[in-house]
Amino acid sequence: MKEIILQKINAQIPGAVIESVEFRNDLSITVKRENLLKAAQILYSDPELQFDMCKDVTAIDWAKRKERFTVVYQVYSFKNNFELRIKVNLEESDLSIESLTSVWKSANWYERETFDMYGINFKNHPDLRRFYMPEEFEYYPLRKDFPLLGIPGSLPLPEHEK
Repeated sequence: MKEIILQKINAQIPGAVIESVEFRNDLSITVKRENLLKAAQILYSDPELQFDMCKDVTAIDWAKRKERFTVVYQVYSFKNNFELRIKVNLEESDLSIESLTSVWKSANWYERETFDMYGINFKNHPDLRRFYMPEEFEYYPLRKDFPLLGIPGSLPLPEHEK
C-alpha cells in the first residue's frame, strides 16, 4: 500500500512528500505545507485509495526544533482497511495551514480542537473558534511553554462555598 500511496501522490505533485516512515505496518507521510490540500484530495478521490474518513487531527509541539509544530491528520480507507498519518511541519513564525474540511467534513471538529489547544490557524475553515477554552482566552494549553499548573488569574474560577 505504501508504494501505491507514494506513487499516486508523487505522480500528480512531484516532490510533495518530504518523508515516509513505516513502522509496525503503520505508515506516516510528511508533506510540504503548500501541497497538503492537493495530497488530501488525491488520497480521498483516487478510486484505488479511497481514504474516506478523517479519524483525528492533532499537533505535536517539539518546543526546540526549528519547525516547532507538526500537524498530524489520521485518515482511514475502508476499502483497503488501511490507516495513514499525514504530517505537515510548521515554524512558530507561521502557524497557518490549509483546512481539510473541504475534503473530510469530520476534520471540522478536530481542526477546531487543534486550534484551541495549540494555536494552529486552519485557513478557510468554516467555523474556526475556540472549542474548550473561552473565546477571550489568549493562551494555548497543550503548548510546551504553557505552565503545568496554568497561568494564575487567566481564567476566573468558580467561588468556593464555605
